[in-house]
Amino acid sequence: METSHVIEKIANGEDSYTQFKLRAVRAKDLAKEMVAFANAEGGIIIFGIADNGDIKGLNQTEIEEIGQLVGNCANENVRPPIHPLTENKLIDEKKVTVVTISKGANKPYATSSGDYYVKSGPDKKKISQEELRRLFAESQHLFADEEIIYKSSINDINTELFFNFFKHKYKKEFNAKQMELYQVLENLNLMENQHLTLAGNLFFGRYPQKFSPMFKVQCVYFDGNDISATTYRSKKDFEGTLGHLFEQTMTFLSSSLVSIQTEKEFNTPGMLEISEEALSELVVNALVHRDYFICSSIKVFIFNERVEIISPGKLPNSLTIERIKNGISIARNPIINSLSQYVLPYSGLGSGISRALNLYADIDFINNIEQEEFKCIIKRQKKRSRLSLVGSH
Repeated sequence: METSHVIEKIANGEDSYTQFKLRAVRAKDLAKEMVAFANAEGGIIIFGIADNGDIKGLNQTEIEEIGQLVGNCANENVRPPIHPLTENKLIDEKKVTVVTISKGANKPYATSSGDYYVKSGPDKKKISQEELRRLFAESQHLFADEEIIYKSSINDINTELFFNFFKHKYKKEFNAKQMELYQVLENLNLMENQHLTLAGNLFFGRYPQKFSPMFKVQCVYFDGNDISATTYRSKKDFEGTLGHLFEQTMTFLSSSLVSIQTEKEFNTPGMLEISEEALSELVVNALVHRDYFICSSIKVFIFNERVEIISPGKLPNSLTIERIKNGISIARNPIINSLSQYVLPYSGLGSGISRALNLYADIDFINNIEQEEFKCIIKRQKKRSRLSLVGSH
């Protein structure tokens, strides 16, 4: 690492990628820092720097001690072992030691005592069970929707739903005399080893929330513009398959929002104040692309001035808000992604967000990395038509 870059890091202070240590620390404490960096995006530990960024420096004995500490800790106190790089730098006539820890290729990493950590801003935190599962999945290229639900069986399949899907996808009726239902489900990655996968349960389960209780949609129409409002106009929790969740959520939205009379004739149908097609795209996006490793519901909040659709999980990998606006997508749930076009109004081309914006431009997106959620904020029309408004709430 260039000395100028180290100086810049020191000047900017501690963050998710930079940690200061004044002197050598206990091996088990250093292991926690190493594990946190390896489980996140990597980073550096600079020895000889006070917490406030003052450069105190190290003597030769301390440098040798830290070099030995880093090597032993990486091999003996981190599981699996890692291979940090150590560099000594001269800054303002003072020596510091820079330890670079790369983003781990064999996540998740743990200390020798079995604890898992990840960076959270300049600090570190123990990883929850959900986060640990996601780290395992990331390192082994596993996906939430292919997880096996071991308490389930083929008896938990709603065969009527599946047969309708089969007819839509293959343009023919399901022939029970010629086809083995289990084999067809397995070929579609909806079952494995006589059990439903998560995708199978979410698409065609008789009661999906029996096994996945938090994979539902919670809708609230608040009486005001803030989630802290003490009253609401309507409130619904929807359960069922992905298809049912979509239909019920859209019904809630269309019945809660205002329909605007667009023509002089009183009997002409009104137009929803927010494009119903745009809302459809955003609801589908939430159902298909949410993070199913996080045991939380999708939330749809209506306020006086806006609608919010909140999906569990930040954008995956290298995706950014600008990239999804331009139609770039990554299939976080490949089974759900590939089959949703036969169950939901979904194309699978990555164009849902850009299409929603074309239909209704007044939409903002927030990718909240710390809170692990993706939020769509759709502003309601402030100016009403001079014609009559047909309110359905």
